[in-house]
Amino acid sequence: MPIRGVVFDMDGTLVSQELDFEAIRHEIGLPSGTPLLEALRELDAERRLHAEAILDRHERLAAERASVFAGIPEFLAWLEQRQIRRAVLTRNSRWAAETVLTRCGLILDPIVAREDGPPKPDPAGIWRICTAWALAPTDVLTIGDYLFDIEAGRQAGTRTALVTHGREWPFAHLADVTFPNFRELPVWQNGWFEA
Repeated sequence: MPIRGVVFDMDGTLVSQELDFEAIRHEIGLPSGTPLLEALRELDAERRLHAEAILDRHERLAAERASVFAGIPEFLAWLEQRQIRRAVLTRNSRWAAETVLTRCGLILDPIVAREDGPPKPDPAGIWRICTAWALAPTDVLTIGDYLFDIEAGRQAGTRTALVTHGREWPFAHLADVTFPNFRELPVWQNGWFEA
């Protein structure tokens, strides 16, 4: 079956943002490498509010400086020509996601942010998008740049693609397809996107 919808991760997939997650963890007082959103859920109410304010400040600064990766506008236009739906599922806040996408001129619908439900790698956000589109997960492709994107897509039942931007990831084999960047549109696109 051809792909009829694509769920994109935002930060690191569609756009480049200067988000230093280690600096955010350090400022909050979390151990290195700790998944931020999961750690925030474990904090008491007062510490969580303080931590969320730190995360929000970093996200707002990054949103105002975000830039689109090369090849993204062309790929989105290519999908639009084929009437393939396009959505964003992000662990960022709704404000940050909408600011980034508007600022960068990227139109995707729906936008599912962390306020909308459990964050990736939970598949709930992908299922929410599939429901909004009235599409089965098997008709959808999830594209991201990190393990949580691939895990969410696999758990949801979509096909998955990992964009590496030149990085070597030990989890790359978990994606159905791995490709370096959107300038080099992968050869698999015609096999998956054309009936």
